[in-house]
Amino acid sequence: MVVPFLTLYLTEFYKFSIAQAGLVMGLFGAGAIAGGFVGGRLTDKYGFYPIQLITLTGGGVLFIVLGLMKTYTSICIVTFLLSLVNESFRPANATAVAYYSSPENRTRSYTLNRLAINLGWAVGGGLGGLLAAVNYQLLFWVDGLTNICAAVVLWRLMRRPGSRTTTHKEVSHAIVNSAYRDKLYLLFILFTTIFAMCFFQLFTNLPVFYKQDLHFSKPFIGFLMALNGIIIAFIEMILVKRLEGRRSNLSYIFVGVSLCSLSFVMYNILPGGYWLAISAMVVITFGEILSMPFMNSFWISRSTAANRGQYAGLYTIAWATAQVLGPVLGSQIVQHYNFRTLWWIMGSLCFIAATGYLYMRKYKDAHSYS
Repeated sequence: MVVPFLTLYLTEFYKFSIAQAGLVMGLFGAGAIAGGFVGGRLTDKYGFYPIQLITLTGGGVLFIVLGLMKTYTSICIVTFLLSLVNESFRPANATAVAYYSSPENRTRSYTLNRLAINLGWAVGGGLGGLLAAVNYQLLFWVDGLTNICAAVVLWRLMRRPGSRTTTHKEVSHAIVNSAYRDKLYLLFILFTTIFAMCFFQLFTNLPVFYKQDLHFSKPFIGFLMALNGIIIAFIEMILVKRLEGRRSNLSYIFVGVSLCSLSFVMYNILPGGYWLAISAMVVITFGEILSMPFMNSFWISRSTAANRGQYAGLYTIAWATAQVLGPVLGSQIVQHYNFRTLWWIMGSLCFIAATGYLYMRKYKDAHSYS
């Protein structure tokens, strides 16, 4: 609830400048990057169960504390700490999904997790708008308390993993087979960061393009954004179930990222209008469906129980980095050139990432990587 309205909160409630608000959001992104690293390390050392409990509770408390801050400096400091703690949850959560699922249904498990996140964003965003209209402070209290409630639910209902002592052999194996030494995986992280930078245009610069260049109404823009979530909610689980295990993860990722590339280019090569926007949204949504669930399956396939937090942490860092760089890069391109240039660049970057995934698949097949 807080994050989508944080810029509005800072500029309207405290009258900070857009530049000051942008710095706060930048600190949130920096905290997310740090959280991916810290969360991954702590998950491997202490296990995913306690890290989830600590980060959910700590994040909830820090949401409330952030709403109580009155000075710009204190808001900056607490925002960074909040993001660091909150995003440390992601590697632990991703590791938990791997633990509680089986290899046969792992991709579907991550797809179900994505569905929950999308529903949470939809409900949280809508409820957050209503709360913000009443009092901005309510956003921080409700967001914080829901985090703490999630920790309570986890503690009461989630089966705690069996206690076991990590052997010296497992620790040595995790060090030797570190995610930071896995060259193929580091390539995957690079291409994922590039793709994610393009994908984040969907929620940042694309709505502005709809308004300024295509002159769509706000209700129709809202419909286009909702269309993405509706397709995912009704189709993703079914489609992934049919596709899982039939081809390699990288094959599906290549097709999905290629579709996203096509979606951006469509704005430049097809006549503008309502049907263009709907068609492009459908294409990028199917690209998302064919890429993201199988990205999770790919990094899981390269990890072990002893180093899974490292792999999850790097994957979290890739998306957090893209969340910082993508909107900034896109807005600068639009400011200095135009949206047409932006779509050519985003389409090209997606194509480069897709080609990279294809190269990885061929390399992996040739060298019999597991």
